[in-house]
Amino acid sequence: MATSDLGIGIRAGVIAGLLGGAPSTVHALAMRRPVLDTVRAAGTILLRDGRSPPLLTAAGVAAHAAISLGWGVVLAATLPRRRTAMWGAVAGLAIAGVDLGVLARRWPRIRALPTLPQVADHVAYGALVGLVLSRSARRR
Repeated sequence: MATSDLGIGIRAGVIAGLLGGAPSTVHALAMRRPVLDTVRAAGTILLRDGRSPPLLTAAGVAAHAAISLGWGVVLAATLPRRRTAMWGAVAGLAIAGVDLGVLARRWPRIRALPTLPQVADHVAYGALVGLVLSRSARRR
């Protein structure tokens, strides 16, 4: 991976990480659920469940940032350069399968989140990474 690809992957991961949670946020607001439930659930990746909400929130932000940056770099290295946003969405769906279908078994709070909004977040994340990558490729 070229250094420029690493930087683009990080940038894509940051942007998609910030915006990709829109579906579950909208769903939480519509269902009158706490918006930070997903962040606190992610916090249990780093801390035991039962810790204070502020600690779980901070841990969730850190875990989500690391995961978003990591997947951004992986997708920057692997996504095709044509129809990148579409392939990013497909990759996001595959990542959802791994995250929610396999890994979430270890974290009950993640497993307890409504599934469809979480899948939608993953698909949105992948599509956004692809969009950032495709726009970055046009500038080169």
